[in-house]
Amino acid sequence: MPLPEKLQKIVEYRGVEGLVAAKILTDNNETGEGYTTGDVFAIAGVAEITKAVEQGSEAHYYDNIPAIVIDSVGADTITINASAIPLDVQAELTGQTYLTAKGALVEEEATKPYFAVGYKTQKTDGSDVYVWRFKGKFSLGDLTNTTKDNGTGANGQSLTYTGINTTHKFTATGKGAKGLVVDDGLGLAVVSTFFDTVTTPDTLQAKP
Repeated sequence: MPLPEKLQKIVEYRGVEGLVAAKILTDNNETGEGYTTGDVFAIAGVAEITKAVEQGSEAHYYDNIPAIVIDSVGADTITINASAIPLDVQAELTGQTYLTAKGALVEEEATKPYFAVGYKTQKTDGSDVYVWRFKGKFSLGDLTNTTKDNGTGANGQSLTYTGINTTHKFTATGKGAKGLVVDDGLGLAVVSTFFDTVTTPDTLQAKP
């Protein structure tokens, strides 16, 4: 018996671009506010993005047998390898101060704000996959500076984004959400304005 058509096509992910973010302004279920964000801005060039999901399952025993399995899902950890991040963007992501008139970042204790983060990846069949992660905080990774030599070595920067569910429950699902992933290869959703603002399950439009 032949496989269904959708299983006959084998693809992999290859490529990532367009790393952007937007500050979360509100995230609640109050009428008139809900989930809102600020302007979308570019972070840096992106080389690699890795997502790890904290999750687990545990059997609970009754009458001496494993009767039910309890599932748990924690935070997502998004590890980003990027080019050198501009100082004003570093300040924005980490809640620190940027002295605009002096082009200087003040490294200080700060309360990190929540952000949405977006990017686009691609499959080996050429179709694009569009992603928004809805709520999380950024941490800057280690930065290594090395002496110049006669080679081509250079270093970018790493970011870690810890993502959680929104407090706001979207109308489309009745639940909070961590993110939205759209496969443009299916040709079902409008993605031409996907990164103009943070696209959510409620604002994503189906093609007519």
